[in-house]
Amino acid sequence: MAPVPPGIRLLVSFNRDQWYRALTFALTFLLYTSFHLSRKPISIVKSELHRNCSSATELATVASSGSGHQEPSVSSLHTDVDCSWKPFDKSNYKQLLGAMDYSFLCAYAVGMYLSGIIGERLPIRLYLTVGMLTSGLFTCLFGLGYVYNIHNLTFYIVVQVANGLVQTTGWPSVVTCIGNWFGKGRRGLIMGLWNSHTSVGNILGSLIAGYWVSSNWGMSFIVPGLIIAAMGVVCFLFLIEHPQDLQSMYAQSVSPSKSVSAKSWNGANGHTEVYLQYKDNKNQSYDTELLLPRDSMCVPLQPVVVVKSKSEPSAISFMGALRIPGVIEFSLSLLFAKLVSYTFLFWLPLYITKAAHLDAKRAGDLSTLFDVGGIVGGVLAGVTSDKLGKRASTCAVMLLLAAPMLYGFSMISEFGLGPTIGMLLVCGGLVNGPYALITTAVSADLGTHKSLKGNARALSTVTAIIDGTGSVGAAVGPLLAGLLSAGGWHRVFYMLMTADFLALLLLLRLVMKELTSSKSRPISAVELKEH
Repeated sequence: MAPVPPGIRLLVSFNRDQWYRALTFALTFLLYTSFHLSRKPISIVKSELHRNCSSATELATVASSGSGHQEPSVSSLHTDVDCSWKPFDKSNYKQLLGAMDYSFLCAYAVGMYLSGIIGERLPIRLYLTVGMLTSGLFTCLFGLGYVYNIHNLTFYIVVQVANGLVQTTGWPSVVTCIGNWFGKGRRGLIMGLWNSHTSVGNILGSLIAGYWVSSNWGMSFIVPGLIIAAMGVVCFLFLIEHPQDLQSMYAQSVSPSKSVSAKSWNGANGHTEVYLQYKDNKNQSYDTELLLPRDSMCVPLQPVVVVKSKSEPSAISFMGALRIPGVIEFSLSLLFAKLVSYTFLFWLPLYITKAAHLDAKRAGDLSTLFDVGGIVGGVLAGVTSDKLGKRASTCAVMLLLAAPMLYGFSMISEFGLGPTIGMLLVCGGLVNGPYALITTAVSADLGTHKSLKGNARALSTVTAIIDGTGSVGAAVGPLLAGLLSAGGWHRVFYMLMTADFLALLLLLRLVMKELTSSKSRPISAVELKEH
């Protein structure tokens, strides 16, 4: 008999629970990658919406005078059509582009507070599916502005507002799913790896949008819109919200001869729940027995009725979530940290275009290095906070280092491509590290805080409050960048450095508490003790 291949032995070494965890990890990763993939094109297309038309105008004038024919209409047509896209051809184009960013991000910030509360009261799979399908629709609509030659600013702003509102369905939903499937052990590492979907989405969005930006920028939006809509269909078909969703299916599959169904065991008015549980002679946890029934024919199984006398916990209120220790401090700190991150997200390609004198495609490709650094920074922040058991201190150190690095980037970016690449990687790690840690591991920690007494339904609301507050900064940052850049890009960098210092100051109380607490220890050790 031939030996079993090592790859097959590796596959069968994972139990059913681990496979479902892996599926949830990969699926939610891809789902939120598509969200960020659809947000990125606007930053790539900006440099195409308003190009440097002065050189084109001079060429047209020279050509006209050299031929002896005065055709101002041809010159005007060349400038309007080939250079800039109305209404972004005016001298205040930076303010118009900033207003477009602000409309999306302001709608996103307002909608996020509502999204978490709604998400706790609706099936996450359906809620997320509808959000992704409608987001794909509005992303495509923006691109259709090019196809149908639309030059009305109101059209683009309305599409951005609508897209901002529906995209709020994404973050609370995926964080709640990942929090349901993964406990506190190594949460920083797991979510640091998982949160790289933000940077992966930005990179893919940049590459896809950059492919069409110079020839047909409408496709830079239409293709990402179709991708997120397709992922919405995948979400509907495969997303499992919670391990308990598999209980009834496996309770029936273990003993098909028994006609007991989950519905027949429901108590009066839903206040008492009875589950069919199978036990063998080995000790297993309650959740594991329901999720992973034994398939071995050697071990006898016998049904045991397990009664839960309490009803499902009710969703937490908005004020109740704010009273969780640390929610307010981390929310306000994220406001300034996300301000910096989203200013880079929406304005970095345009800045590289002006500072390094590159075309839109090359600037977009180069801007992906910031997100590559963000992947490393997010994982590093997660691993460090797991080892030390100090989330706030980890964020504070990275914020402290980020501010001078931003100043260095503003100086070095003028000295050539090599130094610019290095600083993009370093700044991406230091800027996105705290942002990634707060929106993932910290949100999950606070959403399952001991003060909630096991009410895991608070996770969606806490996540929405933290990310919604951060989204206020995400809305303000690009708008301020559009206003300040008119007086020079150095003003934008001063604004970003100030925001980093404010984010650091807001965490000082939590940092002092962590440093003075004798109970602070690595999270992995706490998790081992609990089990």
